[in-house]
Amino acid sequence: MEGGTAHQLAYGQIKDEQVASHIRNMGRFTKMTEPSKVIHVRNVGHEISENDLLQLVQPFGVVDKRVMLRAKNQALLQMHDIPSAVNALQYYTNVQPSVRGRNVYMQFSSHQELTTPDQNGQGSKDGDQDSQPNRILLVTIHHLLYPITVEVLHQVFSPHGFVEKIVTFQKAAGFQALIQYQACQSAVQARNTLQGRNIYDGCCQLDIQFSNLPELQVHFNNERSRDFTNPSLPNEQKGRPSQGALPGYGDSGGLYGMQPGGGRPVAFPQVGAIGLGPIQIGTAAAIAAAFGGGLPPGITGTNDRCTLLVSNLNLEKIDEDKLFNLFSLYGNILRIKMLKNKPDHALIQMGDGFQTELAVHFLKGAMLFGKRMDVNFSKHPHITPSTDTHDYLGSNLNRFNRNAAKNYRYCCAPTKMIHISTLPPEVTEDEIVAHVEEHGNVVGSKLFEVNEKKQALVLFDTEEQATEVLVCKHATTIGRAIIRISFSQLQSL
Repeated sequence: MEGGTAHQLAYGQIKDEQVASHIRNMGRFTKMTEPSKVIHVRNVGHEISENDLLQLVQPFGVVDKRVMLRAKNQALLQMHDIPSAVNALQYYTNVQPSVRGRNVYMQFSSHQELTTPDQNGQGSKDGDQDSQPNRILLVTIHHLLYPITVEVLHQVFSPHGFVEKIVTFQKAAGFQALIQYQACQSAVQARNTLQGRNIYDGCCQLDIQFSNLPELQVHFNNERSRDFTNPSLPNEQKGRPSQGALPGYGDSGGLYGMQPGGGRPVAFPQVGAIGLGPIQIGTAAAIAAAFGGGLPPGITGTNDRCTLLVSNLNLEKIDEDKLFNLFSLYGNILRIKMLKNKPDHALIQMGDGFQTELAVHFLKGAMLFGKRMDVNFSKHPHITPSTDTHDYLGSNLNRFNRNAAKNYRYCCAPTKMIHISTLPPEVTEDEIVAHVEEHGNVVGSKLFEVNEKKQALVLFDTEEQATEVLVCKHATTIGRAIIRISFSQLQSL
């Protein structure tokens, strides 16, 4: 943390008799009147790692132990002595601590001492999900934008030791896997190296804990489970459509909503050199970088709700693909579901909470097909795949699969002007206007080239007309080219 040395010089080591006077001044950050070496941290999102929290408090003294309470979005940090803990909380009384765009909140813990066996915080009888070091790891994957298979997990975890078994499943916490190593030390090394890393650039973040299971039971070798010590296991059990739900592990059936016969082939990115390079920056950091170092006005970067509820839609003209065309401007779309009991309502699940926050910020109150849309965060954490759910998880039309920072830079509210790209080289301006003019009055247009590729700007009378063109004509064809449409922030041609 910048300025760490300055903080130490400013506060220094206070004497024991000064503790009480400091506590009286700490107001809103300390509910406990009795000081403790242990600091309780709240609102610790899954994107926040142990190292992130250590950077907050290490300028004030040595951290002896730490415990991540992932299920509760909390953490416990034990300083070497009480004055160090007091120094840290005294400082953060006046300065709001923030990690990766999320505000965290500190107070003294009711525990005077953590009972972790070592300084890595690998277990606590105070409710931590991390138990004693074990050769079996419980892995939760957040911001799941691409399917994670047994093969992908084996590629990620096998560099740290011989992986004997892998089981994947779906639980309330999200997509999870149990990974059994031959040796406990391999599991410890994998956890220390991979915790908080992304499998793919900007998504599929690893949250790793030690399991308390003594041995994994694997009955089938397929895309959801594998016993690498017994390659002769069958693929599936007769009479069962999918091996997905393994006894005691969870139900993973239909995780990706594949239709019978399989989905269309999708080119997923290669697994990155995870654990060999720097930790990938989070989505909030990518947005901040795209906007010159700070989030757009009105965007907090702290939302963790990934599903939107969109209402007041025009029933006669809207459908899932049109909603995809509009909302994919602000992030990757995983699933969309039109609600049968409320036909003018739809649920939209996006890649992460930052992307839904952008969509709410820029689209709430936007006009589409003569109606003013209402866009809010849904109480549902995700959309359960079903026959009436449209799955866009592997769609090549998702705009944030690559160059995420560049796409965030173009996020804005609907404007009167659209930008059209990936045009065929032989296209004319008249052809472009003829393709879009059924949706509104074209005030002006401009055809130009960038890096020898043709692009166009088209200006309409109203933002609503431009929005209608975007939802109806994005991903349509001119000639043999599939065009891409977005809003332009230019004020004139």
